[in-house]
Amino acid sequence: MDKDMKILLIGYGKMGKEVEAIALQRGHEVSGRITAAGSPLSGNDLQACDVAIEFTRPEAAVDNLLMCFKAGLPVVTGTTGWHERAGEVKTACQSMEGSLLYASNFSIGVNILFDINRRLAALMSGQSGYAATIEETHHEQKLDRPSGTAVSLANDILDVHHRYENWALAGTDLAGDTLPVTSHREGNVTGKHNVAYTSDIDRIEIRHEAFNRRGFATGAVLAAEWLQGKKGIFTMRDYMASLTHV
Repeated sequence: MDKDMKILLIGYGKMGKEVEAIALQRGHEVSGRITAAGSPLSGNDLQACDVAIEFTRPEAAVDNLLMCFKAGLPVVTGTTGWHERAGEVKTACQSMEGSLLYASNFSIGVNILFDINRRLAALMSGQSGYAATIEETHHEQKLDRPSGTAVSLANDILDVHHRYENWALAGTDLAGDTLPVTSHREGNVTGKHNVAYTSDIDRIEIRHEAFNRRGFATGAVLAAEWLQGKKGIFTMRDYMASLTHV
């Protein structure tokens, strides 16, 4: 980290407050807050910040990102469920020379899981006796189903496993080339994700369980620090690649 940052929080719910706590611990300043109810800031207010960290709702996320691009403000977003408008966001970011880092999950542990998942899927692609499944569990208030993290896990498997052409929520009869994803909403569960390959003789499984939101918030602040001085569109895979040459 080269210098302290002035951070704009877009969304000040549970995640926004957790991000604020981590940012302050790391010596940064929270210069502004836009709540879910609005609290719009002026262009001058936006330009006085070094970076925005956005955790809101799918229907609000794209407008928030465009607002940051227009103001020349780098933005990190963890909102999921808006990627059907990804082309619009990419075009706007490029045309306005913006800076965006997005992730379905900022947890360092989960991003290690993503890497292991891709490597495992490549290995299992040649093992016809194993069937893959994904299962995720989150708190009852979570809006998207399945989680963005589960979708990322599924899409990474589709990229490298020759058997699977698409994924779908489990619960109905699925074709053999469809990867089933099971989604649960229970109590106050922060997040559990499980990928398994099952055959007639054994089972291979990788799993991540979050105990609280601190890991997500820490990763978002680390990503915001890393984004400083960069232009373009990035993901946590870019950030993780900068940490290791493995």
